[in-house]
Amino acid sequence: MDSFEPDGNGARDGNGAPDSLPPPPPVIPPDFVPTRVEEQEPAKKKVVRVPISRRGLGSRGQRISLLTNHFKVNVTNVEGHFYHYSVSVSYEDGRPVDGKGAGRKVIDRVQETYNAELDGKDFAYDGEKSLFTVGPLPRNKLEFTVVLEDISSNRNNGNASPDAHGSPNGNDRKRLRRPYRSKTFKVEISFAAKIPIQAIANALRGQESENSQEAFRVLDIILRQHAAKQGCLLVRQSFFHNDPKNFADVGGGVLGCRGFHSSFRTTQGGLSLNIDVSTTMIIQPGPVVDFLIANQNVRDPFSIDWAKAKRTLKNLRIKTITSNQEYKITGLSEKLCKEQMFSLKQKNVKDDDGEVQELEITVYDYFVNNRNIDLRYSGDLPCINVGKPKRPTYIPLELCELVSLQRYTKALTNLQRASLVEKSRQKPQERMSVLSNALKLSKYDNEPMLRSCGISISTNFAQVEGRVLPAPRLKFGNGEDFSPRNGRWNFNNKKLVQPTKIERWAVVNFSARCDIRSLVRDLIKCGEMKGILIDQPFDVFEESPQFRRSSPVVRVEKMFDEIQSKLPGAPQFLLCLLPERKNSDLYGPWKRKNLADFGIVTQCMAPMRVNDQYLTNVLLKINAKLGGLNSLLAVEHSPSIPIVSKVPTIILGMDVSHGSPGHSDIPSIAAVISFH
Repeated sequence: MDSFEPDGNGARDGNGAPDSLPPPPPVIPPDFVPTRVEEQEPAKKKVVRVPISRRGLGSRGQRISLLTNHFKVNVTNVEGHFYHYSVSVSYEDGRPVDGKGAGRKVIDRVQETYNAELDGKDFAYDGEKSLFTVGPLPRNKLEFTVVLEDISSNRNNGNASPDAHGSPNGNDRKRLRRPYRSKTFKVEISFAAKIPIQAIANALRGQESENSQEAFRVLDIILRQHAAKQGCLLVRQSFFHNDPKNFADVGGGVLGCRGFHSSFRTTQGGLSLNIDVSTTMIIQPGPVVDFLIANQNVRDPFSIDWAKAKRTLKNLRIKTITSNQEYKITGLSEKLCKEQMFSLKQKNVKDDDGEVQELEITVYDYFVNNRNIDLRYSGDLPCINVGKPKRPTYIPLELCELVSLQRYTKALTNLQRASLVEKSRQKPQERMSVLSNALKLSKYDNEPMLRSCGISISTNFAQVEGRVLPAPRLKFGNGEDFSPRNGRWNFNNKKLVQPTKIERWAVVNFSARCDIRSLVRDLIKCGEMKGILIDQPFDVFEESPQFRRSSPVVRVEKMFDEIQSKLPGAPQFLLCLLPERKNSDLYGPWKRKNLADFGIVTQCMAPMRVNDQYLTNVLLKINAKLGGLNSLLAVEHSPSIPIVSKVPTIILGMDVSHGSPGHSDIPSIAAVISFH
């Protein structure tokens, strides 16, 4: 093949003859004036985020030693790398596997089956798309095929019989002979990135980077995987063991399940493992009928609202007491157990054409007569359906038990929330004991991935030095200074700094039992002692007895109808008397109606044990809501706040509130406030 090389006389062919092509035309016109090219700005370096350095330690106050819920972590292997791999798990036909927890079982089987091909590497798998190892796998892209029994935590797929000996679904025996419960999965593992473990040490020196964030993410994924292998329920970085000692009944068939939060943190003292108690809500495990009775607060199964029960049970997991196999509830039967028919294939009875004959039978008769199972009350109740829409599989209610550790994600009632707070309360020593036991139970020292990183975790609470600051002095309306004691102070014989005047107001009574005339008299007298001038109320609105059994929203609406019909204009303030001391269902609708719809200031109270101290506390809230000022910090009287007092300054405060669990339709609300 000919080759051409440039020389001083132009191009020549491979035999040394001059190229016959004419010389190229000039590319620069004769009148061209070159311009100087301005130097380009050098590429900006990526900004490295570094925490604000601390100028020094404080010195005021009484020094004390404190124990924290942090456990010191040592890292000895900082020379290696985490290797990040992208994971794809699909069925044999290419459909992606999207069931929760399914991916973990498939990846575990890959590790068991192909351990040699993977060089015996341990994985940290996030349960979705990412997998991490310490050091590389043999190749950048690996493909595996594994076979698993039903991936849904040893559950049946909803079509097999409850005990593999027969079922209300006549086709079950035929299907059971097929290996349909064994599924084939394809797994692809592809290299994505390399993360230096040194990034952890760099972060501890204040050199934060994307690598350090990724490295800490890997460590937290290792904790999640470790908990998953122990059979825990995972809720982000919180882990919950299936131990009845950790369950607290909050009513309505709902339990508070106590677990712990665990994650790695960078601190001034180095790397630490932060552990704290955590609580999530779960469905009460055990007989389905017991859960429904508690959930709907009824006396017996025959009082259950089955339309509501169907919505509540949808997608919950059960196991049958006859076989201990698991199923997912898809619905309820349309008819009662004694009336619900299905076609049962007669194994040994064939027609003239050799086809297996079918017998129409009720679910109740099938279980009682064919399976010899005694049903005490299920005959007159709907059945649980664990099958598919076109191929239902019915199981009598009393044979079904709810599996443990199933999250309850609906909003809690006021009573449930109060019960949870009460039962979650812990004293410091009890909390320390729980956290120590959580660390021992976790057995992080046995986690192979952590060992590969050279990570060891102390079993002792990290100790830090703290200071008890002196309480700030307060100023009251009569010019008196006061020093709080043990975080408390009272307003006995003291006036407010800026008391308001209450002129247009009324009392609203939602069937609370009290002497309203005496209550109003005492409130006015107590207000006068604090400097608040309170006129007589315009009126007292008593709830009509006919609405007392209505829903809270209806009761509030009816009360407002009466208020609007009698008051000449919008009131300055409404005092609302509630019948329950705590957790009244009227509170939320009443507040919403007043504040959101009309912008009316309101104060609720339950007038059961009314004394001067109680009325003083109520008046402090009312005064603040109406724009008054109860007390000041003594320091606020003299401009002594550093910098802020000497230079015109505006201070901004911002916060955001998100919808609580079970209220996903409620938008997040952000608020900004400023003062100068």
